Amino acid sequence: MAKEPVDRSRGSDTEKITINLGPIDLGQIDLLVEEGFYSNRTDLIRTAIRNQLSIHAPVVKDTVTRRELVLGLQYFSKQDLEAARAANQRLKIQVLGLASIASDVSPELALATIDSILVRGALHASPAVKAALADRIR
Repeated sequence: MAKEPVDRSRGSDTEKITINLGPIDLGQIDLLVEEGFYSNRTDLIRTAIRNQLSIHAPVVKDTVTRRELVLGLQYFSKQDLEAARAANQRLKIQVLGLASIASDVSPELALATIDSILVRGALHASPAVKAALADRIR
């Protein structure tokens, strides 16, 4: 399938997460921010996450290879899915990063061409396509 840039004009390329922290951890974060080690709480949390991902990078790399995951962005246009349908192909989408299905893809086309979706990261698709594929998303 063709990999094309995602139209980012409708939003950010980041996903928001929510975490719960105890008051002592939060206080320590605020202290480090106050002392200038980090620009804000988010800066500390992103840095901590990147450091942990760096530590575990060999495991991630091996797992991506073993599971045959696409690393990064995989974009599916309407034309990609129509070509798959014409070739009588059913796609097993496996992505570590961002899987994006074009906004002009109908739920019917998605159902006819996508066998399963495994995304570790984010899936961008219309609400109708996500609903149609709900039982195929793992």
